[in-house]
Amino acid sequence: MEYARLGRSGLKVSKIGLGTNAFGTRADLSQARAVLEAAVAEGITLIDTANTYGQTQSESMIGQVLAETGWRDRVLLATKGGMPRGEGPMDVGASRWHLMREVEGSLRRLRTDYLDLYQVHSFDPNTPLEETLATLDALVRSGKVRYIGCSNYLAWELMRALGISRERGWEPFISVQPGYSLVDRGPERELIPLCVDQGVGLIAYFPLAGGILTGKYRPGAPPPPGSRADRDPRFRQRLDQKRLTVGEAVAAVAKEVGVTPAQLALAWLIHRPAVASAIAGATRPEQVRENAGAVRVPWTPELEARLDAMTEEFVWSPPFSVSRLPKDAS
Repeated sequence: MEYARLGRSGLKVSKIGLGTNAFGTRADLSQARAVLEAAVAEGITLIDTANTYGQTQSESMIGQVLAETGWRDRVLLATKGGMPRGEGPMDVGASRWHLMREVEGSLRRLRTDYLDLYQVHSFDPNTPLEETLATLDALVRSGKVRYIGCSNYLAWELMRALGISRERGWEPFISVQPGYSLVDRGPERELIPLCVDQGVGLIAYFPLAGGILTGKYRPGAPPPPGSRADRDPRFRQRLDQKRLTVGEAVAAVAKEVGVTPAQLALAWLIHRPAVASAIAGATRPEQVRENAGAVRVPWTPELEARLDAMTEEFVWSPPFSVSRLPKDAS
């Protein structure tokens, strides 16, 4: 495995991370254990989860496996808070009340006394940024959180947060986590130039576009039985023909290079400016091992230029995935 600094911080993360949103839904405890074992064996250190994945089961499964194996110090736990956790008026958002409650819950489920990276899951238009950032600063000073980041922030939202933290002398966001892949290149318009300028590390989610870039989905063909698109009709709606066609083209290039489509797509991503890690989900150990092999893909400027040209239209296309909190009607 190879490692990269997360932005300008001193934290080094594995260039391929493990996404665990399938834990508790498409992967049970035994599968989660096997996936985590494979990740540790491959040198993957960044384990990404959230308090909403699997209705908290993702965090609980990770915590149980780490407690059983004693691997807590071998991984970096990155979790998130801020998305809805109930029906009550305070069960969502990045308020002091909500974030402090959710940090405590994540610590209990993960069976740890600190979180390596705590991320605000989505920009909260209903809470002053000053309140959110002051809360995160206090959590870092308390020792419960070591570094802070954000997810699904627009470039102007991230820049505003960095400016406030700088002005107040608070801990800044060291990372941002957007959806980013060969068929979802919107972050290149504004977010990545900002990250390069401000020294913020980018952690890419949906790096394989939900499986489109693995070659398993084909234009005009039904999803394979048991696949995510087969089980989830809402997810199936994201499989538009343009992206599926490019997925086929990427698979053809991968065959020429002698690697898998997933490895090629991940290799392209970890060579992009500001990208520190690509978090790829897995439900089987062999997927983890395949994804980890992306760091060994023979990379050349010519290969990069070829993939760039094939996917240029996706710089300007609507995002593959959007997770945003709505503004209160009041």
